[in-house]
Amino acid sequence: MAAFSSLLIKSGRLVCARQNRDETGDLLIIEGKIAASGQSGQLSVSNENIPIINASGLAVLPGLVDMQVHVGEPGEEHKETLASASAAAAAGGITTIITMPDCDPVIDDPALVDFILRRARDTASIKIHPMAALTKGQHGEEMTEFGLLKEAGAVAFSSGRKALANALIMRRALTYARDFDCLIINHAEDPHLASNGVMNEGENASRLGLPGIPHEAELIMVDRDIRLAALTNSRIHIAQISTAGAVEAIRTAKKAGIAITAGVSINHLSLNEIDIGAYRTFFKLSPPLRLEDDRQALIEGVADGTLDVIVSNHDPQNVESKRHTFEEAEAGAIGLETMLSACLRLVHDERLTLIDMVRAMSDAPARLLGLDAGSMMVGSNADLTLVDLNEPWIATEDQFRSRSKNTAFEDARFSGRVVKTLVDGKTVFEQGA
Repeated sequence: MAAFSSLLIKSGRLVCARQNRDETGDLLIIEGKIAASGQSGQLSVSNENIPIINASGLAVLPGLVDMQVHVGEPGEEHKETLASASAAAAAGGITTIITMPDCDPVIDDPALVDFILRRARDTASIKIHPMAALTKGQHGEEMTEFGLLKEAGAVAFSSGRKALANALIMRRALTYARDFDCLIINHAEDPHLASNGVMNEGENASRLGLPGIPHEAELIMVDRDIRLAALTNSRIHIAQISTAGAVEAIRTAKKAGIAITAGVSINHLSLNEIDIGAYRTFFKLSPPLRLEDDRQALIEGVADGTLDVIVSNHDPQNVESKRHTFEEAEAGAIGLETMLSACLRLVHDERLTLIDMVRAMSDAPARLLGLDAGSMMVGSNADLTLVDLNEPWIATEDQFRSRSKNTAFEDARFSGRVVKTLVDGKTVFEQGA
């Protein structure tokens, strides 16, 4: 990790959801912390050694916090390492990533949590925190040692790519998590009902001759977890929502005072099942891309706060994993470098405000995980991203820093791009550098 730095950012559009702030202003950073903030022209520096960044025409955002990132290290470093994921994240304006536990070996032991943290300190330019597995080996049968794993540095406990199907084990997990103040994260898909499905069940799946996954596979699991959270008086986070019915179920549960939060991937906010086209395996995702009506409901869910977090669900797969028939290919797409620009489409279309986006991509995940991130308040870490909200660019494979290239936004045209990313006030990415 780069050393702390001091600098003055002048005349940027400062957007901070925690402060409900969207105005032109200056930020003074001293030794990696935000030391002062004021209206444009209010701040100055007496020390000539402190550099000044003219951010006129740029938005200055808290560094994004992506709480669902699959990394191949350990076990599948040919797909992604902590170093390559870090470089990709920095290019996408992300200053903190949370790694998923379903590696090889599964992150279910304190020594493995420590390994991730040490490797991140040695090789990454951004901040990396690991999730630990909810059950040993991710087999869904025996809970991991929540207390020891949290003490080692795990920030949450996840079922990974598959749901914890056993309701009794989930009830016990939620009870223990409540006592240790841990966040439980579940993948919302009934594995038996989803079975061998590979895309959304419906007319399009029938036309393509592919087995489908019904909406009910998600709804049943969401409903079960809502009821178990109420039963145990514990909090639970649904990793990714993809259906309109699940959005409404979570909205109702929140109104009833149940401690449930939910995330949605940028893929499901941007794409629908029609994008699969002629069996394009880069669009094979988990959960699957759904109907356009579902996509619209997801956007509304983010706008009204029903859905708390937007994630990239970065899931690198190499050529050997994707160059198969649609049924046999692995699910997943990379997303660290395109998440921000893809979400800016919704901002430009006035479906979300810039503060809505910052809240879902920065403030809310930091709050959920108890991290000192997602804010530009005085005293906060100077983890920032500077964005040209209108710069046009095309996402081509040669630009990606990820080791894998399985993007769902290949050759997509965007308006809005990261210009500079700072971690503790130190530049970790600069466009064109």
